[in-house]
Amino acid sequence: MPRQTRGTAPLLGVTAMAATLGATGFASATPAAAPAVSTPDEAPALSADPGLALAARIQQQADSQRTAADESARVVAAQVAETKRAAQQHEAEQAAAAAERAELDAVQLPVHDYHLSAHYGQSASYWAHLHTGLDFAASTGTPVYAVGSGSITSAGWSGSYGYRIIQTLPDGTEIWYCHLSSILKTSGKVVPGQQIGKVGATGNVTGPHLHVEVRPDGGAPVDPEAWFQQRGLNP
Repeated sequence: MPRQTRGTAPLLGVTAMAATLGATGFASATPAAAPAVSTPDEAPALSADPGLALAARIQQQADSQRTAADESARVVAAQVAETKRAAQQHEAEQAAAAAERAELDAVQLPVHDYHLSAHYGQSASYWAHLHTGLDFAASTGTPVYAVGSGSITSAGWSGSYGYRIIQTLPDGTEIWYCHLSSILKTSGKVVPGQQIGKVGATGNVTGPHLHVEVRPDGGAPVDPEAWFQQRGLNP
């Protein structure tokens, strides 16, 4: 058989293989680029819920109204308390004034153990004029009491009246206590029932007694018996 001569075919085959491997095997051996990973879009910011916003405004208004209502109630309560306090104070002042008036208006008889021996307006030979007072006959030394509240404005010897005390009441009325055997209070304020002297027989008298005169505003005398009776006392 004729010897076959090696030609270039095998080389071409290797070359073609190399080319093929370069295009396929070698190419596939190179790491492929990592595919791009797409990230999800950022979630949009939540917008405020209109319902919640309205509820918040309503709650805020309610809180404001409640605060205003509480303040108004506090003011009203304070005003009511002040009105009540003022009324109580006014009542207390009125009660105190009434008690003071009652004390000032309170009167009592000037002696306890007595009998009336002469009345206002009587006449007698031993009086220069008509009798100007009311006579309470009692033993010498019998206590003589202030008939009401007032002040002693005069005390001492007074001629035919003997030893005399003049008491001025709050309304200006003068009470004369005459023919005293002794004077215990010569000046200053006195209260009803306070002892100011003692029954005697000094001055122009026929026996021991207390001669009482009542002189409104320090003027002319009036009937002491009627004056006492107008104040609930019957000598």
